[in-house]
Amino acid sequence: MLRIAVLVSGGGTNLQALIDAQNRGEIPNGKITLVISSRPDAYALKRAQKAGIGTKVLRRREFAQQEAYDTALLRLLDENQTSLVILAGFMTIISGRVIRAYENRILNIHPSLIPAFCGEGFYGLRVHEAALARGVRVTGATVHFVNEICDGGPIILQKAVEVKPGDTPELLQRRVMEQAEWKILPQAVALFCGGSLQVQNGRVEIKEAAE
Repeated sequence: MLRIAVLVSGGGTNLQALIDAQNRGEIPNGKITLVISSRPDAYALKRAQKAGIGTKVLRRREFAQQEAYDTALLRLLDENQTSLVILAGFMTIISGRVIRAYENRILNIHPSLIPAFCGEGFYGLRVHEAALARGVRVTGATVHFVNEICDGGPIILQKAVEVKPGDTPELLQRRVMEQAEWKILPQAVALFCGGSLQVQNGRVEIKEAAE
């Protein structure tokens, strides 16, 4: 059973999708055992506590240097015997040191079809505002491994979502969450925990599950 740590900063809707999937038995080889929040008031912490999952708060501002923060984060992950790290709306920078320690073991969910509307400055409603401003007809979400390039890691799963006339950023954000993010994030976690993901030359190969 792989031990999973989920890093959060806000409401935790993607965390809830993972908890629900786990409760339905859809992540058979993995278990969420730790939720780390960058804010003590994040509602995601309440979701975790309600589900009986251990929580920690780690605030970047409490550390004078990135190196000290990295050490504290890695210590928490190590104490949890973490096999997989999931960034679920985590708004604190993950350094190269942490990424290297968990190479191809950190997943992120991004609310667009990468490489569209991604990278530096594209997060939250900004992604959907940009999509609407560009006039795209289709958007969606992407789950990818994290590397040292912002939103540049190998893509695992993507799901398209229709952009409708009259959409606001808020309406589009909700549709992308409901129709894409909450579906493909648990799927990607299940694939990882089942040993079905392999990174070759910067691309993800999804292997058939063993009989």
